[in-house]
Amino acid sequence: MEDGVSTRKLNRRGTSTGDEVGAAELGRRVAENLRQRRKARGLSLDDLAHSSGVSRAALSQIETCKSNPTVGVLWKIAVGLGVPLSELIGMPRSGAVVLRRQDAQVLRSADGKFESRPLAPAGASPHVELYELRLAARSTHASEAHAPGTHELIVVLTGQLRMWVAEECYELSTGDAIAFAADRAHSYENPAGSEARYHNVIIYEH
Repeated sequence: MEDGVSTRKLNRRGTSTGDEVGAAELGRRVAENLRQRRKARGLSLDDLAHSSGVSRAALSQIETCKSNPTVGVLWKIAVGLGVPLSELIGMPRSGAVVLRRQDAQVLRSADGKFESRPLAPAGASPHVELYELRLAARSTHASEAHAPGTHELIVVLTGQLRMWVAEECYELSTGDAIAFAADRAHSYENPAGSEARYHNVIIYEH
């Protein structure tokens, strides 16, 4: 879904919750980072649309904060720009940086069944990212190939995982782990009747 979705929620009084505020802040950061990195590489919106597979209209909406992209769209843009995902969702910082749990903006799939929460401050490392993944019962989240040389390490915290890497399938249970080349199409499947949680380490080629 190229146009992305908003993570906005309202409470019973009809006012905005913290989730809406966090989504708006994430949208502003992504818009600024996207514009800076696209222009620094001399890419037009049409150029980036071609390299990322995200439509020019969708990219324009993201750059002007008119839509909040899903995790799938963010990955496509990162691959198209040739940058780590963290460069789109935050700015690298120097010194010690603390990420409070309540400040970590959750990224969601278009159907809301897959969630990815950063466990390290954006820009903490140019080569490694750490996330907590949540996948609803009997759900699948497909991911397109990441940038060449990218690897992932998945640790099953609770529940089950059926990991598809290209055409190969691996069955994992609580406590199991898998490492694989993420520059191929892959998908995460939860075959069980309850939500599953995983730790996801993404390692970029130096």
